[in-house]
Amino acid sequence: MNAGIPFPPLSPEVFSITAFGVEFALRWYALAYIAGILVGWWLAARALRNTGLWRTDTPPMSPKQLEDLVTWVILGIILGGRLGFVLFYQPAYYLSNPAEILMVWQGGMSFHGGMLGVALAGLLFARRVGAPVLSVADIMALATPPGLLFGRLANFVNAELWGRPSDAPWAVIFPGAAAQDCGQALDQLCARHPSQLYEAALEGLLLGGFLLWQAWRRGAFKVPGRLTGYFLTGYGCARFFVEFFRQPDAQFVALGNPLGLAVEINGYGLTMGQLLSLPMILIGLTLIGWTQRRMVSK
Repeated sequence: MNAGIPFPPLSPEVFSITAFGVEFALRWYALAYIAGILVGWWLAARALRNTGLWRTDTPPMSPKQLEDLVTWVILGIILGGRLGFVLFYQPAYYLSNPAEILMVWQGGMSFHGGMLGVALAGLLFARRVGAPVLSVADIMALATPPGLLFGRLANFVNAELWGRPSDAPWAVIFPGAAAQDCGQALDQLCARHPSQLYEAALEGLLLGGFLLWQAWRRGAFKVPGRLTGYFLTGYGCARFFVEFFRQPDAQFVALGNPLGLAVEINGYGLTMGQLLSLPMILIGLTLIGWTQRRMVSK
């Protein structure tokens, strides 16, 4: 596999400084989280200010309540993402090393866990302030794709979560011993699918653009739950698809299971990412169907 695009000379750090013998660094991944939250916040605030987007021209919350919701969402992302990684991907390891569960700076975050954390945070927030749950969920759905876009781009910059070996002309030669361990000849380089960019395009740009179109041009906010259904279905399908090109999680790969399938029968099965995406797709389709029936019955 000599063909491939060399990985560009990118650093995981935006900059670093040393003060009093301690090095402080701003990493692209942290900046992606910050940028995603700020852009999502801006989109949500703009939607709330446009009263014509909402049923009876009444937004579900005030700008001050949105500020409070952002705080709840940040906690949901961090706690849910970390606990999701612990429970879904390495439960045995963290059961033996419980002190490392809180070491989020050492990596290991799950989007599906973060989504569950955000969903719970949104539900608790809506109940606390008396806001309609589905409309709050719709706001959060609209605000999520920017974070997915920036996060996947940061994964690419970090040269992590790369895809399976590939001879496609756009395959990338990622650095590092793990990325180059493709079982190829010693004099060859291993090129892989840039699956981070696939996810950035599908989950960030395509899904985000579709949700914006539905919210501003198709009146989706006037039907509580519809935008949430579109997001869950769209993300679930995109992630399920990209899993065919993404390198499987190392903890699931074995001699008899080179594809890293979490559930496998006679060589066929699903990766953990696909397994966790199926409920999202089913719930999303159910929400879309339910909102459609409500529209027809009115």
